Amino acid sequence: MISQKYINEISYKIIGCAIEVHRELGPGLLESVYETCFIEELRNSGLSVQSQISVPILYKGRDLGSSLKLDLLIEDLIIVEEKAVELMVPLYKAHLLSYLKLTGKP
Repeated sequence: MISQKYINEISYKIIGCAIEVHRELGPGLLESVYETCFIEELRNSGLSVQSQISVPILYKGRDLGSSLKLDLLIEDLIIVEEKAVELMVPLYKAHLLSYLKLTGKP
């Protein structure tokens, strides 16, 4: 059983890595640049990272193919959806909630 304390510890490390990447690179780059550097920072901190993970769409027990991709899955537990934007819109939250529901991740 995964404890909330463990999830919080991993989340804290992830946020620290994100802050470090932003501190080093600053604003204004493409999302793919931030992702590459973020993955490097996460791995250097000892976290396992998978990127661009296909999320299968299961409907009534059938796999309908995979049309969704999540940006990062860290420690096979935490989903990170990266955005290099000036304004967060509700659609981004809807994407993340869909990923959580489809993967069963907390």
